[in-house]
Amino acid sequence: MYKLSVLVAGSTGYIGIQLIKLLSNHKNILIKYLCGNTSIGKKISYFDKSLKKKKLPNIVKFNKSLLKNVDLIFTALPNGNAQEISKYLLKKNTLIDLAADFRLQKAKSYLKWYKQKHRAKSKIKDSIYALPELCLNKIKKYKIISCPGCYPTSVLLPLIPLLKKNLINTNNIIIDSKSGYSGAGRGVHKKYAKKNLYESLSVYGVGFHRHNSEIEQEIDKITKKKFSFTFTPHLTPMFRGILSTIYVDSNRTVNIYKIHKCLKKSYQNKPFVKILKINTLIGTNNVINTNYCYISICKTKYKNKYIILSAIDNLIKGGAGQAIQNMNIKYGFDESRGLK
Repeated sequence: MYKLSVLVAGSTGYIGIQLIKLLSNHKNILIKYLCGNTSIGKKISYFDKSLKKKKLPNIVKFNKSLLKNVDLIFTALPNGNAQEISKYLLKKNTLIDLAADFRLQKAKSYLKWYKQKHRAKSKIKDSIYALPELCLNKIKKYKIISCPGCYPTSVLLPLIPLLKKNLINTNNIIIDSKSGYSGAGRGVHKKYAKKNLYESLSVYGVGFHRHNSEIEQEIDKITKKKFSFTFTPHLTPMFRGILSTIYVDSNRTVNIYKIHKCLKKSYQNKPFVKILKINTLIGTNNVINTNYCYISICKTKYKNKYIILSAIDNLIKGGAGQAIQNMNIKYGFDESRGLK
């Protein structure tokens, strides 16, 4: 059986561990290298005991010479690192990045939102912002595949089809998102040590969270109208999962049934997006440990005002699972392979 040789850089973080768990069960994957900086020589099972029975390599330090022995590189590293690795890619290599290094299509936007210069400007043209349900036929053409952020995944999947069809107003879209603390990485425990992380709800990034840039970029691609949205993220006292509550106004002649029909039609052949019955109440428990996005459209007491609910697992559909979904599409495997 054909197998891709894989290197995972940033293998010990929450996303990295989740990625290894999924890849180790994918029949077309051979994990050749696991890379880290402070964990060299350790077994990956040191960070997650459920991997103890898996035949996985010990952690090594990344070196560009490793690239000649692999087909595919996954990077789950701090921002900027994947840009450096991209400079050394060989003709045979594909890079799938789970951080933000190639999410923005303009280097100046990256500087604005991430406060650092882009280190591989010439590689941006070789990359695609790959939300698989929305760019399925384009992914195969690109050498660098950038996986969207977890919040934008939960937001763009319901909004893009409705904006494309001009069913909702483009001004004053309100997005309220709540995430498990794993979305902030392993450092979250120290960073929020004084905020009673495990028993309280915390707002952060008000008005200027970095994921605003992705949402704005992708909406701008599909509408010529002026638009505005307010996005506010929260950390919740749970480990994983995202629930986004999105408030929209429909255009005058558009009712809830037309919105629901549009979403159903848009995702009828997409295995990981489930459009539920109107007014279905959903939560993160519906999607935990899956690559699904559940979407529900609900009525309010006001005509032409609706609430969209969107739930994902931030570590899978908002991270490692989406990366594997993109890999499956890139290499012609069944889109659901390793994810069901």
